Amino acid sequence: MAARVADALRAAGAAEILAIGGDAEALAGLGFDVRPDGAPGDGPLPATITALLAARHEAVLVTSCDLVHPDPAAMAASVGARVEHPGAVGAVPVHDGHRQWTHAAWRSDAARALAAAYERGDRSLKRAGADLLIFEVEGIDPRALRDADVPGDLPEHL
Repeated sequence: MAARVADALRAAGAAEILAIGGDAEALAGLGFDVRPDGAPGDGPLPATITALLAARHEAVLVTSCDLVHPDPAAMAASVGARVEHPGAVGAVPVHDGHRQWTHAAWRSDAARALAAAYERGDRSLKRAGADLLIFEVEGIDPRALRDADVPGDLPEHL
């Protein structure tokens, strides 16, 4: 699944792709630049912080590796929205009134604010991003945002 997401990221124009956490040996065997998760098992917030600190570019898309239908156009739309709104620290797709935090484009310097929230005890991206200037991205196909929570969520051909 991670390889499918990476292929979509490449098609969207990603200059670098990092894998945060997971099975480092298996991911490296697939050619990924793997970075250890700063707080394994503690959710997407510390993984996002790790990605932002490791990234070599100012605009960083942080997305789940288990997207059911990874879509380069959706990825590019999130990054494009972040770049078009330079005052915002992030651009997050919205579906049914809910921000889809695990498909967000960030300014790399957002790591400081997110890390400060994590140190205060926030454990979710939603709480950590509550006081940050976030641009909401409308119109992204919701299928592109869906991740696989259980094996039944996966397409049959995988």
